Amino acid sequence: MRLIDYIRSGALMNEIKFLGTAGARHVVTRQLRSSGGIWYTLEGTQLLVDPGPGTLVKALSSRPKLDPPGLNGILLSHRHIDHCSDVNIMIEAMTSGGTKVRGTLLAPNDALESDPVVFRYLRGHLEAIDVIREGAEFPLGKITIGFPIRHRHSVETFGYRIRWNGGTVCHIVDTRFFPELIDAYTGDLLILNVVLHDPENEKVAFIDHLNINDARRLIGEIKPSTAILTHFGMSMLRAKPWELAARLQEETGVPVIAARDGMAFTL
Repeated sequence: MRLIDYIRSGALMNEIKFLGTAGARHVVTRQLRSSGGIWYTLEGTQLLVDPGPGTLVKALSSRPKLDPPGLNGILLSHRHIDHCSDVNIMIEAMTSGGTKVRGTLLAPNDALESDPVVFRYLRGHLEAIDVIREGAEFPLGKITIGFPIRHRHSVETFGYRIRWNGGTVCHIVDTRFFPELIDAYTGDLLILNVVLHDPENEKVAFIDHLNINDARRLIGEIKPSTAILTHFGMSMLRAKPWELAARLQEETGVPVIAARDGMAFTL
């Protein structure tokens, strides 16, 4: 059964689909990993996060097939191209080519105003545009999306926490480490964007990203039920993320998974 048929049947299926796990410019521009973002299906609500290059193609070629016109919302954590390049085509798809006014866009102010990445002519197709700010929470269907703290990154950037009756998913997106992240992202499932493996040998341009040592500390102190690593830079790919995840699991006592392109995680 296709995912859309399953949802329309009235059954509820809680799943996270990793359409891409690429992070940093070389992995994205060479497509060593895909960069399609993350697709949530929670309590019948469908949310797409950070539609980077190739999102529409990955969604339509997914198995089971995903249904862009069935999306309820699109979330941009920030306006860097690997997180937002496909936002306009995905708005077009969510609104059936602009023939329906539907769906919600959640995005920081600078993605909409100071250096906008969302075309203005498309904004009228949306039911709502929610501007992300620190501490804000927005309902979307049967889930609530909160933005506990602004990240330390080169543009306005926010991780998020999704809550529903069955649990909590937290996602720490691009940021340098700072201790306040620990209290901000307590929950059942923790997703981490881990771009760097060996920060001492990385270029300074990537310092505003988490490294494997940061991931170890965050997982060890937050103690989620499960942690998932994603958004890998070149050094992480060379170090074999699945082996790093196994090592983190041994060190922290928390089940740790290295996401793969197309991986579905059932909640």
